[in-house]
Amino acid sequence: MLYKAEYDANGKKVLCEMKGVNPEMLMDIYVKKLSKGEKLEIFESENECAILLLSGSINFTVGDSINEDCKRANPFQKTPYAVHFPKETKAIVTAYEESEVLVQMTDNEKSWEPQFYNPDNCLYQEFGKGQWNGTGHRIVSTMFDLDNAPYSNMVMGEVFNQPGRWSSYPPHHHPQPELYYYQFDHPEGFGAGFEGDTPYRTENGSCLCIRGGNAHQQVTAPGYEMYYVWLIRHLDGDPWDKTRIYIPEYEWLANAD
Repeated sequence: MLYKAEYDANGKKVLCEMKGVNPEMLMDIYVKKLSKGEKLEIFESENECAILLLSGSINFTVGDSINEDCKRANPFQKTPYAVHFPKETKAIVTAYEESEVLVQMTDNEKSWEPQFYNPDNCLYQEFGKGQWNGTGHRIVSTMFDLDNAPYSNMVMGEVFNQPGRWSSYPPHHHPQPELYYYQFDHPEGFGAGFEGDTPYRTENGSCLCIRGGNAHQQVTAPGYEMYYVWLIRHLDGDPWDKTRIYIPEYEWLANAD
């Protein structure tokens, strides 16, 4: 389901809530605009949290172990900065200039040392450049998943969908819910995102809530690079381990040239 949220008077745009809008995502996710000098403070008694810098210049201070300045003009610089920390940990985001961050949370009883993700330790992978005549070309970055954060109940990454190309393809699904938050390198850019058999027009600032078990694939219009943050909630006893369940009639494409 495509969801177009609006910013409130405090610059907050809610994409989903465990006890509110789009609860099937099993996460609290919001985007926050920060004015110069503004601070965002987070302390959760039950939830783990990840904060991703979308644009601007900020400082991340998390607990006693992280104090990092980060700058990113926009996501298309492909320089990710994010922090990830457990419940009962205080985090402060201080904006040196107008900035925007995305916050992802869900319940988790575990504890771990807060982590800082940056261009030096994020996994970047390029897929599809030589497949299907290049029509599946995309770049994928992963901040954390089951491999490097087995203690987490979440996954966070970014996809850079190249102009006129497909991603999250062939059509596939998995039991775990997933949310995509979109931005385009030009504000008028657009694409299409599918949940099940339903296509939606994806635009700057929109999000797609993919309920568990529904197929999902994306495409962007020629001339426009499409960026989306991909956010998954592991299911209790059934974490997402990169498994893709392909729609049978399209499975032949997975290994086709």
